[in-house]
Amino acid sequence: MSVEDKRKQGADRKPVSLVVEYDGADDLLRDYTQNLSSGGAFVHTDRLLSVGDAVRLQLSFPRLLAPLCIEGVVRWVRPISEGDSGAGIEFVNFDADVRASLDKVLHHIHDRDPAFVQTSLRVLLAEDNPHVARLIREGLSSGRYSDAEFDIEGAATGTDALALLQAERFDLLVVDINLPVMDGATLIATLRDDQKFVDFPIIAVSAGGRAAAAEAHAAGADFFLEKPMRLREIIETMRKLLDAEL
Repeated sequence: MSVEDKRKQGADRKPVSLVVEYDGADDLLRDYTQNLSSGGAFVHTDRLLSVGDAVRLQLSFPRLLAPLCIEGVVRWVRPISEGDSGAGIEFVNFDADVRASLDKVLHHIHDRDPAFVQTSLRVLLAEDNPHVARLIREGLSSGRYSDAEFDIEGAATGTDALALLQAERFDLLVVDINLPVMDGATLIATLRDDQKFVDFPIIAVSAGGRAAAAEAHAAGADFFLEKPMRLREIIETMRKLLDAEL
């Protein structure tokens, strides 16, 4: 077979699809800015690739509705025998128009546009009753009442909840007024005294009736729900607080 025949055969082959899965949107955006935008990348893979193979990189992360696809060609390979196996990919037709199109999509991803990225809300559930905490966690994670995806972190005491809020980013706090060590009302008041949490969405819950509701509102809670509450009530209250992101 002549070299020309080999080239024609290679041109007829469909490109190999390689999925590059990132932990999150920020990781994809960072890698594109620092590496991919230069027009090529090293991709870790155990696939048997050869120099000249056409590839299609599918860049994705959890909650990305459709992967970003970049066409490329293998310029060099590193075999499994050398440990860190993979291939050096050069992007093809990576001209100004393609870059502009990718930049536009990446801008939407950066802004977490719901047309590109599934809505994900990080909720801190401060509840010392494990049965109640499990019911709420499973209910929110089921997707029964909302298309949004919930990332739920739990805390059994007010002090634990405060430490998590100060160390990590959350979109909303659901807090039981009757927490041990630091009660829910004290936690809410402490947060409201911090400029960073002045407008932070807080839903207080309790079986304490009107007295607990008055305590929660006095501390600075946005809403109070009486236990036992329905999951639909929690979702609807979240919707009001988060501008219909749900």
